[in-house]
Amino acid sequence: MVEQKAWKINGFIGILVVLVMAGIGIYAFILEQIAWGIILITLASLFSSGIRVVQPNQARAVIFFGNYIGSVRESGFWYIVPLSVDRKISLRVRNFNSKMLKVNDVDGNPVEIAAVVVFRVVDSAKSVFDVDDYEEFVEIQSETALRHVATGYPYDNFEEEGYSLRGNSQEIADELCKELQERLAVAGVEVMEARLTHLAYATEIASAMLQRQQATAILAARQKIVEGAVGMSQMAIEQLQQNGIVELDEERKVAMINNIMVAIISDRGAQPIINTGSLY
Repeated sequence: MVEQKAWKINGFIGILVVLVMAGIGIYAFILEQIAWGIILITLASLFSSGIRVVQPNQARAVIFFGNYIGSVRESGFWYIVPLSVDRKISLRVRNFNSKMLKVNDVDGNPVEIAAVVVFRVVDSAKSVFDVDDYEEFVEIQSETALRHVATGYPYDNFEEEGYSLRGNSQEIADELCKELQERLAVAGVEVMEARLTHLAYATEIASAMLQRQQATAILAARQKIVEGAVGMSQMAIEQLQQNGIVELDEERKVAMINNIMVAIISDRGAQPIINTGSLY
């Protein structure tokens, strides 16, 4: 089913035609032409069923004796095919906030996740005739797509390779939006945006995962400190030798590097020790 334009004319013209027919019918009664009066009044009543008012950002899918004959999307006062019925469809932009879902990520960890979907109807015929209830269809398919996307990625990527739900929120949102558009196209719905609104480990593993994150952060910080300490030790020895302040053999270099590394890497303040003797 594809949306098409329905036949319509200005509503005031339609009212004028109905009033003229009704007036002629009444005049026929006055002239005692009862048959013509009944016919004209009956036709005026039937023709009056074609008057419609379309609100802004609203569409009406027109059905004539079971056949879809088109949609009216332009707002205003219109006259359409008489004896037809229509279905109202809102074309406004709407939000759908999914419930908080508990799913397993690609590593099998239980994760709590929720999203908001911004959508609008772009094809009134599909939204009315191709699905039973397009709003319910959007809700169910949104939650299904969210589950599918969440199960394809880890919550957090500790190896810093590939995408993760927490570290690549924009990429995850783009993929969710793309999958939703594929699922909702059959209902004539355009997905304008999809974003995660909630993301957390499930309560049963949240404490353990927090400890893992803290350990990873500490390890990364230590790695940076060691890299800096090695660079500072190398720079100190090179400057001492370059300026000719002191001649250092390999053993003294090792001792100096050891002292600098301990002073920098230690998580407590280093206590100075004065050496009054000789290294030998």
